[in-house]
Amino acid sequence: MGHKVNPKVIRLNITRTWPSKWFGTGKNLIKYLEQDVRVRKYLFDELREAGVDRVEIERSGHKIIINIFTAKPGIIIGRGGSGAGDLKKKLHGKFLKNFRLNDIALNITEFDRPNLSSMIIGQAMAMDIEKRMPFRRVMKQAIGRIERAGALGVKVVISGRLNGSEIARTEMLTSGKVPLHTLRADIDFAKATAKTSYGAIGIKLWIYKGDVFKKEEQKTGEVVGGNK
Repeated sequence: MGHKVNPKVIRLNITRTWPSKWFGTGKNLIKYLEQDVRVRKYLFDELREAGVDRVEIERSGHKIIINIFTAKPGIIIGRGGSGAGDLKKKLHGKFLKNFRLNDIALNITEFDRPNLSSMIIGQAMAMDIEKRMPFRRVMKQAIGRIERAGALGVKVVISGRLNGSEIARTEMLTSGKVPLHTLRADIDFAKATAKTSYGAIGIKLWIYKGDVFKKEEQKTGEVVGGNK
């Protein structure tokens, strides 16, 4: 039986960094971590149609900064910034009561390449399946968009009562190469869930964008190696 690990977690400090950037000890660590998990889950569920790629949270002193990277920032910001203000008040009332409203900073940034984001594509696939689109067509359309965006490889796994069948099963489609055992490989992984009338359908998506090589400076100041 294989021992599996999240492709993002195993690449921390190699090709990725932590999505939460703060320091805490003891009870503060537990409280901050719980807040981050709840805030992140709420934002992904609430802003599903906006295409959220990731949510980064920073803390310093008595202030908290929430950075939202989205494909459609206009949906979140709203007319005249009213949407962002309402979202900030909801976060304060539900999860961040220990902060003053003025100490919560909400930064909404446009994600420039949404077709290379596994989270955005996965959420779009889930919404299409909830609209009763055939799952194979959804998978093929997603792979086509990802390949046209410049990815070197993609793998899609979908499982559940597909098309309302009596017995749950798993279907997989791959294109290109997805080197999961190469740590320098830039693998973007995400999971999504489509909630249908006949049960939940799980989606897993791997996108291979290329290899990442760290730049090493010699004593002479020359740069050895390169990026992707």
